[in-house]
Amino acid sequence: MKAQHSALCVEEAEEAVKELRAALAEAGITLPSLGLDPVSLAREAPCPLVELGRCSVETARRIASAVVR
Repeated sequence: MKAQHSALCVEEAEEAVKELRAALAEAGITLPSLGLDPVSLAREAPCPLVELGRCSVETARRIASAVVR
């Protein structure tokens, strides 16, 4: 049961990353480091975090502008 829950958590996190990547792409924004946080995946019962990564000031402003819309 625990392994099944962990697998579902990972699948859900992967889907969230895909959705976020698509939404950002639609706004003309790319975050190259977007993905799952490897440290959170290394736990015995993974419950992954989404790693947004670093971005330039320009990209941060574009994200802020897209979120406000």
